[in-house]
Amino acid sequence: MNWEKLKIAERDFLDRYPGGFQDPEMQAVAKKHKPEKMNAMAREFFSEDGFSVTATLMEHLVKLVSASSMVSVFEKPRFRDFVRSLSSNDKDVMSDALYEMLYGDEEKGFNAYLDCLAMGKLAKWTLMTVVPAYLRPCQEVFIKPTTAKGIISTFEIEGLVYRPRPSYEFYRSFRQLINEMKTRVDTSLSPSNAAFSGFLMMCMEM
Repeated sequence: MNWEKLKIAERDFLDRYPGGFQDPEMQAVAKKHKPEKMNAMAREFFSEDGFSVTATLMEHLVKLVSASSMVSVFEKPRFRDFVRSLSSNDKDVMSDALYEMLYGDEEKGFNAYLDCLAMGKLAKWTLMTVVPAYLRPCQEVFIKPTTAKGIISTFEIEGLVYRPRPSYEFYRSFRQLINEMKTRVDTSLSPSNAAFSGFLMMCMEM
């Protein structure tokens, strides 16, 4: 990890946006993503009690993905149609997998949820990580392929190899990386892990 590059990125970003993500220009950008609304939606939809009725849970899952600015417009209708086409039994399996990932054995749940998405050829990083990223915005990570690959390359991360098919090992390692990196810079750059990843992405483009 090239920590010097991270400090240079921090300096350059704060020179341009002195308040970090509280800077008026960055606040205007953030509003487009409606983070507070999306986080509240995730807390309402995916509390432990929210898993009591599978049919409702699955419609909430479709609603969250459809409302997310972080998920591709091409993936949203495919995801919606896939979820609604599932049998009652398959919906139960998918609901149980998501619950396990969020509240139980995370690795087991991650792999089971991945298997569910794979049935619809939707085993993509964005769809795997969007719910936890909104539910626990300061702990979990949203993995966007171009951003993840750029972070690994730009900051010279050794031993972490991005692959298109999601894996729990990469998810855990990337989450650990992001949570460590944000402790090395000003707190104004990380109101959430998604925002911090946005800061890193913007620095790569500056």
